[in-house]
Amino acid sequence: MSRILIVDDDKAIRNLIAVYLENEGMQTQKAEDAIEALKMLEERVFDLIILDIMMPKMDGIQACMKIREERSMPIIMLSAKSEDLDKIKGLASGADDYLSKPFNPLELIARVKSQLRRYKKYNNESSFDKSVIEIDDLTINTDTRQVWVQGKEIRLTPKEFDILELLARNKGIVLSIEKIYEAVWKDDFYKSDNTVMVHITKIRNKIEEDPKRPLYIKTIWGVGYKI
Repeated sequence: MSRILIVDDDKAIRNLIAVYLENEGMQTQKAEDAIEALKMLEERVFDLIILDIMMPKMDGIQACMKIREERSMPIIMLSAKSEDLDKIKGLASGADDYLSKPFNPLELIARVKSQLRRYKKYNNESSFDKSVIEIDDLTINTDTRQVWVQGKEIRLTPKEFDILELLARNKGIVLSIEKIYEAVWKDDFYKSDNTVMVHITKIRNKIEEDPKRPLYIKTIWGVGYKI
């Protein structure tokens, strides 16, 4: 499911865009200015940003340049101005597309879908994609060692991350407690050691909506764990 961040100081426009996107099965988050949007980007992962140009505190051009310092997801600019110079400024700052207000919501949806298709195709073909593991709403970046569930960042300890990464890289394969322990702790496993079980419980408490009915880390009784 694609996650879209809508940034506009006009609440009515934010809500209108959100309704159309959600009707297409996308998840949305809304920010009323660029400062709030930048904070949200530090905490969550988004697949695309819809960014208004004319905003207080920090305009869309400045925000786009700031976002481009670290992130590559598509950015669609919105502006009440329709002059070619404003469009050029928006695209030059790093935006992927530009739409003038007032706009047809259906046209915006079409552009969002087009940008998402291009972005996902590019990432599937790029080496960067190898460092990102996505399983439903769970996203793991093995380069930055970050984890997100439904776009919200989850803090894991180093060992918890190592276990989650190991299971995710072996999706569908049942790994025994012994294999997990020896792969993560790089030491011999002793049958009386419940270290792995304790760590699995802690991971579930952090990433699962209902740890007693886990969606991600499944227990295969008498064998081990799998994602």
